[in-house]
Amino acid sequence: MALKSKSVYRCTECGAESLRWAGQCNACSEWNTLVEEMAAPKASASRGIGAARRRAGSQSYGEGGSVMETSRLRDVQGSELNRLRTGINEFDFVLGGGVVPGSMVLVGGEPGIGKSTILLQVAARLEVAGHAALYVSGEESPLQVKLRSDRLGADADAGAVRLLGETNLETILATAVSLRPAVLVVDSIQTVFTGDLEGAPGNVGQVRECAARLMRFAKESGTAVFVVGHVTKGGGIAGPKTLEHIVDTVLYFEGEGMADHRVLRATKNRFGSVDEIGVFRMTVSGLVAVENPSALFLSERTDAATSGSAVTCLLEGTRPMLLEVQGLAAKAGFGTPQRVSTGYDNRRLALLLAVLDKRAGLSFAQLDVFLNVVGGVRMQEPAGDLAVAVALASSVYDRALPADAVFIGEVGLAGEIRAVSQAERRIAEAEKMGMKVAYVSERSVPRRAPKSLKVRGVADLGVLFKELFR
Repeated sequence: MALKSKSVYRCTECGAESLRWAGQCNACSEWNTLVEEMAAPKASASRGIGAARRRAGSQSYGEGGSVMETSRLRDVQGSELNRLRTGINEFDFVLGGGVVPGSMVLVGGEPGIGKSTILLQVAARLEVAGHAALYVSGEESPLQVKLRSDRLGADADAGAVRLLGETNLETILATAVSLRPAVLVVDSIQTVFTGDLEGAPGNVGQVRECAARLMRFAKESGTAVFVVGHVTKGGGIAGPKTLEHIVDTVLYFEGEGMADHRVLRATKNRFGSVDEIGVFRMTVSGLVAVENPSALFLSERTDAATSGSAVTCLLEGTRPMLLEVQGLAAKAGFGTPQRVSTGYDNRRLALLLAVLDKRAGLSFAQLDVFLNVVGGVRMQEPAGDLAVAVALASSVYDRALPADAVFIGEVGLAGEIRAVSQAERRIAEAEKMGMKVAYVSERSVPRRAPKSLKVRGVADLGVLFKELFR
């Protein structure tokens, strides 16, 4: 009978070790921070002698270790041409051009957002392309996975994917070694456990140890490993932060549950650029890639003259994307006025309201302010500040903005409009989508004027508001 490996309990705050679990760490006095993990192997006698010599001043470094052969970087074999193409263009784009053999990808997102669906589609596409795929389900029964595959329709023959309903890590790895798949999908990492640790599946020690072993298996075997990760209430992936450090790529699925589109965002990618996004539309037959996100997010914008609506162009990774920003300023009923924003940082909104009050003479002290970035997209870069300010001013003046205008720029504390990066690419995307005029910083006006779009450089909010609302 095989003996279990010894384990220790380590404090997640200070790193102190303990032989048994306790509610409070004896070193830093923090509560509920001790988690179980594998114990490090004890140093051999030769290592002990080497340590004693070093303490005595001897230079016997590396005693007890093994000398390994090194290689020069130019002699390392391999290229990026070996990436596995899934056939789902948006998915391949976010990964940087396809799946890298031997890599480990973590996919996180809210429950029901589509993590299992997209990975089943990826496994099916790769299986059809001749790359064997193994789908390990620890949360759903084989029948549930089959029912989902039946809904995918003829777009991807998911029925050919090998399925394993198992949560024991040793069994999963043994099966993967036997089948030698090109892709291994583990759904999810929080349900997998190793018998070497006594903790329940999903705790910090189990998640970290299982992820480390899966990563080691991926590097040694050349199998690309995809793992699904749950998220916490705060939106981060559940488990230790080291989980995101272990893997090669971290993908987040974003989107509102009631909306029919999803955004796949790369927040870490060792084989490509970060902050790339792929847009998908949820249908009855699975997730369908959206080749033109700008057209999707502007599709429901009406031509009717309505105040409080402005269009901006954000740069998500290397992709420019047009979005609609809706602002509403209404008289407050009683008490402190409300400040509600969806898809935009509340602190940034408070800053813009102060700038509009001080520099443009628009007082929001007695007004409720509501801001919405259409489509459920999170506006993270400051290039959308100008569209937010203009949308709110349009609502206060109750004057509609031109439907074919786009507003690109960062708003400073002095009310000035600052330049943003890669303005020419944003302007080109606006022209492609049929926009006729672009309001940007004076420093962002391109040297070569676009053919069908007029670029207006403005210095500050006061000058812009006089032109729009005079």
